[in-house]
Amino acid sequence: MKRLRRRTLISVLLAMVLAVGVAFFCIKLVRNGDDWVGFFGTKYYSSGAIYDANGTVLYDGQTKTYAENAKTRIATLHLVGDENFGTSLRSVLASRLTGYNFVTGTSLGSHDVTLTVDASLNETAYAALNGHKGVVAVYDYTTGAVKCLVSAPSYDPNNPPSNIDGNPAYDGVYLNRFFSGTFPPGSTFKLVTTAAAIEQKKDLSEFRYSCTGKLQVGDDVITCPYAHGQNMDIDQCLACSCNGAYATLAMELGGNTLQKYTKQAGLLDSHKVCGIHTAKGSFEVEPDGSAHLGWSGVGQDKDLANPCALMTLMGGIASEGEAVVPKLVAKESVTGTALPAAFPDGKETYSVFSQSTCQRLKAMMRNNVTSQYGQSQFGDLAVCAKSGTAEVGSGEPHAWFTGFIDDPDHPLAFVVLVEHGGGGAKVAGSIAAKVLLQATAE
Repeated sequence: MKRLRRRTLISVLLAMVLAVGVAFFCIKLVRNGDDWVGFFGTKYYSSGAIYDANGTVLYDGQTKTYAENAKTRIATLHLVGDENFGTSLRSVLASRLTGYNFVTGTSLGSHDVTLTVDASLNETAYAALNGHKGVVAVYDYTTGAVKCLVSAPSYDPNNPPSNIDGNPAYDGVYLNRFFSGTFPPGSTFKLVTTAAAIEQKKDLSEFRYSCTGKLQVGDDVITCPYAHGQNMDIDQCLACSCNGAYATLAMELGGNTLQKYTKQAGLLDSHKVCGIHTAKGSFEVEPDGSAHLGWSGVGQDKDLANPCALMTLMGGIASEGEAVVPKLVAKESVTGTALPAAFPDGKETYSVFSQSTCQRLKAMMRNNVTSQYGQSQFGDLAVCAKSGTAEVGSGEPHAWFTGFIDDPDHPLAFVVLVEHGGGGAKVAGSIAAKVLLQATAE
């Protein structure tokens, strides 16, 4: 009898261990099954196809081949990815491309994913960068649909260069600068300083500044490229991007206020775009009254911004307060059928500045284009924008141009960064014009 009891007890214990093991396995399967199936090296890895918005094949998982056109392959490499890219769609959409789900596994077959991106816009943007490292991106600020997303330098995944390592031309080639890069924002940051001034400086309408080309702050000097003029109001100061005026405003507002508004703008947060987490920007609170604080209000000092976050902020200003997080997937379908396998990626939003502040910024950014940058390069498009020329220590400064089209028929926000490109409006602005004109062509 004792032996029987002992055997029964052992059997019960073994059964409990088995039950715990099965439960643990099921929990792991539910939580990690898609990662196991979609892991690089399995036969299922990215087995579906990726199409652009017009049906162009960007990657076919069945044949492991990329787009037919070499220009398309190069311009969409950072978006589609190969085995060297973690922040790419082949990686983050691996489980969706396999068609895996917990109930049926992969028995229903691979899935195809259609993107919101137009590959021809990517080709135009990449060509317009003309060999420079940088970023070009455009998205619909009402839906979040990304229309163009380019990071450079790039290469042809069908014919990868053998000299990537150690070749300066390919420096940072595996970095998707749009998602994972941070850069000094230069004068594009003056939009944040302006927003803070609009809401915190009640006498802003009376603000006047006379620029002599430099502002003495203690033993330091904050410089402008040239003397911008006398008795300028805030609209004129933003249009000519006067460093002295904005350093003065920054020192009046204080570092804590500027940090608060940088956070409110979404520039200090990481956003999740189709499973890809964007890099966080940074803003350090400098001592009140210091030149460092003045420079930080100008977008220099230790300021850093992520291009995706900056573009999303532009969309928030265009929408008068509601920023829509970008998305890349238009639809997903079972391979070889017309049946939808999943709904498009949802719409995620967050608030930036108040409606009245955004309306004021919008009018000022429109004035920038008509009075400073030149409307003619944008045709009839109601472009609102801010340029930036970010000093980076050595070499030519980075060129920025970011903004949006204020038109319900063409609700597009954009960001262009040309590393060591020189002047923002001239260099980056011309790239934005080419892409926007193509994106809005009938």
